[in-house]
Formats: sequence, C-alpha cells, structure tokens
Amino acid sequence: QVQLVESGGGLVQAGDSLRLSCAASGRTFSSYSMGWFRQAPGKDREFVAAISWNGISTSYADFVKGRFAISRVNSKNTVYLQMNSLKPEDTAIYHCAQAKIATMSSYEKDYDYWGQGTQVTVSS
Repeated sequence: QVQLVESGGGLVQAGDSLRLSCAASGRTFSSYSMGWFRQAPGKDREFVAAISWNGISTSYADFVKGRFAISRVNSKNTVYLQMNSLKPEDTAIYHCAQAKIATMSSYEKDYDYWGQGTQVTVSS
C-alpha cells in the first residue's frame, strides 16, 4: 500500500521560506510523477506544482512561478517543495500526491494516492 507522509510545514512570516518534504513508500517511486496541491479554508483544492518521474520536467501554477521549486530525489523516495517569498495567501494545507502516470499532470484525476497534508500558515 502506498503511503505519502508530508513534513516541514509551520507558521512563518511573510517573506520567509519553508521547505516541504514528502516521503513515499509502497511502490516504485521513480516510476511515477509527483505533485503538490493545496487547500485553503473554504476553498477547493488547487494545483501547485508537479514533477516528472525523472525530475527533468516541472510545472507550476502561475501564482507560485518564480517563488516555489519542486524537486525529487528518487534514491530517497522523496519529493520536495521549496517555498520562498511566502505570502499570507499561501496559507493552506499542502498535500503531496503520486500520479498514476510517469509524465507530470496538474489534474487531480491523474493522481491516485494522497498524503494527509501539512499546514503552512503565513502571517502578515
């Protein structure tokens, strides 16, 4: 059974940085693309970033381009989300997800396993 465990969230001030980690287990990590999504209170879950199986291709939501960076280390079965220049509107629960496919996707329907999430709170 696939398990995804996020860590690294917390309470920070606007302009600060955080690095989220997601440790995966249960199936061959390097065979699947990975993604990060977030859900703010009262809002739908939204796509943040995705990375292909080999880490060569990445994709970002417009609202994080230039501030966030997704990466992965297949030998550690881990995907990361480096978040810089954080804004109060970045406050949300951040979930990592493992896709059904090797190529990256921004669509939730392409992901079949999800972590419980880690809370990120950015104060102004």
